[in-house]
Amino acid sequence: MKYLVYGLIVALAVLHQDWWNWDDSETLVGGIMPIGLAYHAGVSVAAAILWAAAVRFCWPAGVDEVEALSVEDSSSV
Repeated sequence: MKYLVYGLIVALAVLHQDWWNWDDSETLVGGIMPIGLAYHAGVSVAAAILWAAAVRFCWPAGVDEVEALSVEDSSSV
């Protein structure tokens, strides 16, 4: 699953460069939003979902756990 997430990150980075929408300023999505802006809004939503997947499947176990300080350790601080 980790390699799938890594591959999707690379694919999203490549798809972020929307060279096919550069010259299209006439097309509106929903009658109000230019196609380039709508495309980048979609890429932003996809990046948020991909980041959640990366945290879920690629985050190392135990990194976010805090060790409890004992009474002797806290007195020397």
